[in-house]
Amino acid sequence: MKLRKLGRTGLKVSNLCLGTMTFGNKEWGCDEATSRKIVDRFLDVGGNFIDTADVYSNGTSEEITGRAIREKRHQVVLATKVAGPMGSGPNDLGLSRRHILDGIDASLRRLGTDFIDLYQVHAYDPTTPLDETLRALNDCVRAGKVRYLGCSNYSAWHVMKATALARELGTARYDCLQPQYSLVCREIEREHLPLCREEGIGVIPWSPLAGGLLTGKVLRGAGAPAGTRAAVDPMNRERFTAERNLAIAETVVEIAKTIGKTASQVALAWCACQPGVTSPIFGARTLEQLEDNLGAADLVLDAAARKKLDGVSALPLVYPYDFHARVRAMMGAMKLDA
Repeated sequence: MKLRKLGRTGLKVSNLCLGTMTFGNKEWGCDEATSRKIVDRFLDVGGNFIDTADVYSNGTSEEITGRAIREKRHQVVLATKVAGPMGSGPNDLGLSRRHILDGIDASLRRLGTDFIDLYQVHAYDPTTPLDETLRALNDCVRAGKVRYLGCSNYSAWHVMKATALARELGTARYDCLQPQYSLVCREIEREHLPLCREEGIGVIPWSPLAGGLLTGKVLRGAGAPAGTRAAVDPMNRERFTAERNLAIAETVVEIAKTIGKTASQVALAWCACQPGVTSPIFGARTLEQLEDNLGAADLVLDAAARKKLDGVSALPLVYPYDFHARVRAMMGAMKLDA
């Protein structure tokens, strides 16, 4: 497993991050015994980055994760999230000062630790002033409960606004973004990735295997495989019928066969090598799935494979990016005196 810096920070994390959404999930996840074996194996091969969230299985994932790392806490860069509903009350969700301060203490109890390495807001909250959110998160850092801050599922302008406001307020800022990103979902290449590279923000994509679509188990017309997240999640299920997505999945399988790797390894390796990406987050329901995914840690795709994958999954060049491309071409054609 390779190590990378998380954005501009001095924090070193493994180039693959273990996601724990499967832990304790009775529909498409794994039980505690399997979860703990997965964590142990991930740490044994040099992984150190583990991501969870308070809403995963309504807190059960945090509890299982906490017990799994208790004797190895010093080895782990531990990330969790706040914002999702943790009760039925009006203040049991969002990014208000109250919910953040309640949320961090509840996560610390479930995880059985004194601090969180990376505390992330799970989504943008349009009902709460951004300065209230940033000041509350900064208080978590100043209290020693949190080491670094991150955000997830933000639009690019949300990230930039938060970055600028943190500078203005003198608070801790978001040093990490957790967006959806895969060969199937490349939209963050338009704004998010260039912004994060410019501002020194780490990027830890979720769903790099597109909900199971890029694992090599998908056949045309068959839909999502039984037992996968996509089989019970309508948002993911729709991916399995789109022609573009099926073509991408078939190309991944073709390349995997050519180089003697699995489809999951190829898809993860493609994501991990994109400029600005720190660590793709992958999940596993079994030790076999874990071992498969771990095979991507040292896989470097050659230029021909990357070109083929980039081509079949390319985003349409829409405005203003098509205009920008024309301007770059025009500027590049200009002959300037030294």
